[in-house]
Amino acid sequence: MGTVIASHALTQYVPLAAQELDNNKVTPGLIGFVIFAAIALSLWALMKNMGKQFKKIDFEEAPDPAAAAPKPSRGLRAHREAQAAARASQDNPAS
Repeated sequence: MGTVIASHALTQYVPLAAQELDNNKVTPGLIGFVIFAAIALSLWALMKNMGKQFKKIDFEEAPDPAAAAPKPSRGLRAHREAQAAARASQDNPAS
């Protein structure tokens, strides 16, 4: 009989405690703040370290040989004629 009274008391107490909470107010609490702060702190440290690593990079890119070649400016026919003239001058160095 004691267990019936105890279970009846628990079922009566739980709804009363639940009614004290505001259903429209949801907050993450202390645990949510600690997790957010840890993520923010780790992101800050990561960005600071990445900035240091980028400052260490020092290189000069070699010029692209394809970009240095002259491009045809008057169309494909003029380009082919210029190539043929260049080949002819290479074959005939006396000219």
